[in-house]
Amino acid sequence: MPVPILLVAGFLGAGKTTVVNHLLAHAQGRRIAAVVNDFGAVNIDAELIAGASDGVVSLSNGCICCTLEGDLLRTLATLLRRDPRPEFIVIETSGVADPSDIVRNLMDPVVWKEAPLETVLCVVDATQPAARLDDALLRSQLRAADVVALSKADLASAEQRAQVRDSIRAIRPAAVVVDAINGEVPSALLFPADLDRVPMPRETESRRPAVDRFETLSWTSERPVRLPRLQQAIGRLAPKLARAKGLFETVEQPGRLMVFQLAGGRATLAAGGTPTPGQPRARIVFIAEMGVLSRAEIDATMEGCVEPG
Repeated sequence: MPVPILLVAGFLGAGKTTVVNHLLAHAQGRRIAAVVNDFGAVNIDAELIAGASDGVVSLSNGCICCTLEGDLLRTLATLLRRDPRPEFIVIETSGVADPSDIVRNLMDPVVWKEAPLETVLCVVDATQPAARLDDALLRSQLRAADVVALSKADLASAEQRAQVRDSIRAIRPAAVVVDAINGEVPSALLFPADLDRVPMPRETESRRPAVDRFETLSWTSERPVRLPRLQQAIGRLAPKLARAKGLFETVEQPGRLMVFQLAGGRATLAAGGTPTPGQPRARIVFIAEMGVLSRAEIDATMEGCVEPG
């Protein structure tokens, strides 16, 4: 029996991981395998998905629309050989991925026979200015979508939500637009009720030349950080960042991980469980436009956050 694929797209920091976590936490008995692609050498997202459980496969250090195409197809083949076989596969793309390129790969007849693409879900930050949707990459993500989930809708005003909805409809009139508070999207919109039904293949746009727009710079430390110093360092780097995320242990709370997220100019901290043996005490990924941020600047800024050995 074919295994339907749900493709989750969305710009940097839109809230894709929150949506995927909600799907896995409310699987309602479904066997769901998740493929997580992060842009950078340190795959933070895979660790934030349902505790990086056995059902989560990580693709890192690239974008699956280009450099990791072969890895994606091999990963799908591996998942389909599992016993028991998953009933659904969720692929979370990186924030810099163009879904049209991934859709093209999934239209391969061999892949389609075993794992047809059922739904493309695009997650959009409802708090961002509607003008942000003019971004070429974000427009490409929206044009591929069957369903658009407005994340952080509870943080946006009614006027903001209305403006973003109008902009989405202008780009992708056929998409179903729903609020996704805390990552909740109605499963009926994402998964087929009839598992014997095979969706129709999709039309795909012609391949466009890949243009490197973003780069990632990862920072790690074998020693814990002092939280006030880290907050000051992030504040200095924030104007140059498109996105940042990380896991770290602090001097103030040893033996406990903190989860750091920076998206849309907002920084958040949350409890993240216990450290994994063998992993650095601090791991942070910084994403910026090409050439805006240097390795030397990150190292010099972050050096002062670490407790001297």
